Amino acid sequence: MLELLRIKNLALIEDLELEFHPGLNVLTGESGAGKSFILKALDFILGEKIPVSMVRPEKDRAVVEALFILNDEEIMLRRELIASTGRSRFYLNDSLSSQEKVLSLRPRLLIHTSQHGQQKLLKPSFHTKILDYFLPKPELLSQKEMALRALRQVLGEKKELEAKIAHLAAQKDFLEYQREEIARVSPKPNEEEELLEELTRLKSRTDFVQNINRALNILHSPETNLLHNLYELQKIISRLAEDEEFVQLDTEMDGVIAILQDMDRTLKSVPVDTEESNIETIEARLFELARLKRKLNKSLDEILALEQEIEQNLSFLDASTLSLKQLERKEKELAQNLSRIIDSLNEQRKQAAKVLKQALEEELKNLGFSEHIQIQFDLYSEEVYPQINELKVRLLWVPNPGQPPQPLDKIASGGELSRFLLALVGLQSEKNLPTLLFDEVDAGIGGITLSRVGEKIKRLSQDRQVILITHWPQLACLADKHFQVQKKIINDQTYTLCTELDNKKSLHELARMAGGGDKGLALARKLTTYRKEV
Repeated sequence: MLELLRIKNLALIEDLELEFHPGLNVLTGESGAGKSFILKALDFILGEKIPVSMVRPEKDRAVVEALFILNDEEIMLRRELIASTGRSRFYLNDSLSSQEKVLSLRPRLLIHTSQHGQQKLLKPSFHTKILDYFLPKPELLSQKEMALRALRQVLGEKKELEAKIAHLAAQKDFLEYQREEIARVSPKPNEEEELLEELTRLKSRTDFVQNINRALNILHSPETNLLHNLYELQKIISRLAEDEEFVQLDTEMDGVIAILQDMDRTLKSVPVDTEESNIETIEARLFELARLKRKLNKSLDEILALEQEIEQNLSFLDASTLSLKQLERKEKELAQNLSRIIDSLNEQRKQAAKVLKQALEEELKNLGFSEHIQIQFDLYSEEVYPQINELKVRLLWVPNPGQPPQPLDKIASGGELSRFLLALVGLQSEKNLPTLLFDEVDAGIGGITLSRVGEKIKRLSQDRQVILITHWPQLACLADKHFQVQKKIINDQTYTLCTELDNKKSLHELARMAGGGDKGLALARKLTTYRKEV
């Protein structure tokens, strides 16, 4: 039940607070007075979007607050629309909340029926939803959705697997060729870098050995024979040393000879192998790796990654037959489960169609339709999976005797749709629905039918809260609480006001709705008497 609604700075509403009755609440007023703003406020706080232009000019935000009673517990909702950003915030029981959570609460708080609801009746896709509301076991619907979702997921995995298998099968020969080429060379991680480093080291060693040999050649080769000549020179200097002038030179010559002898010993101690065969081996390996890179047009790191990928793909291809069989087995199990659920659902819909047909015909007769009216639920099959057919429904009716059944969307007038919608809501109300909001559901009807519609709405309000927006005094007179919506200009500013009417003011509003003047007042007085009888 909606106990309290407060609206601030929304469109023409500056600050409005309404306390509702548990029974029938009626809002009346001239066309364009602003009743729609109140409806928009209710839709807004229950999760629907409204444009930022609805924020009252020169105000920074619009605020809507509502207090609902659900299962004897208070639910406080608040929503703000920020003018500068167009963003909104939800509060549930004074805590920030999400739009999704509020939207999930809405079906338990308020059902908004309107001319929009009538239009939904014209859509065949909506007819199955109507029937499903009256299923003996509505949990079958969620079971069907879960089963369908699981089956579609497996079908998606299967399709993806089959596509991958087909793609890899088409590439298998090429993958095996690449694998053979890589296996023939068998590259290793970081091999090329290591070989280049070793090659540089070996070439440097070769230059070193060559320099050792050149030095030894200078010391000992027949062409230069540096050491031999120095020995001869030493002998000559030694003989000259008999003269004191050459004694010092002889001593220095001994030092030179000693240095060269040490140099000779050091040079001869160095191994002189050049490892040329290793250089050739390394260069041959590097050439082999370079040829593989050119052939596959990839770096060695990419080739090693490719090798791993090829192994994975070919292994996957080998194992895919088993994986595909497992998915097919799972698909079969899920399809069998779905089939069982669909069979049960189809039976439930058949049963519900029989029960709803009878109940709906009775409701419509009470709302002024012919005693001979007939409702039919035309069940037809729709394949949801090969060889699994779900029964859907299209609503047919015969409003007058002697006519063939025709689709509701083909022949129903606006007034008939209004009553049809009211009949459905009346049947649904037996399932403890929340507050019912009727927005001009009485459009296009009058006379005795209007009275029957009023009586039906009044009966509904005895079990639950009803909010009714109407232009008919015959309905407004039935209110437990009567509100008048007015548009007023104060200090060059336009405001929408909503006032709770006492009995006297309600009488004057009924008179206005009845046409005004003495006749209108007389009719209003009769209607107040009629209210007591209803």
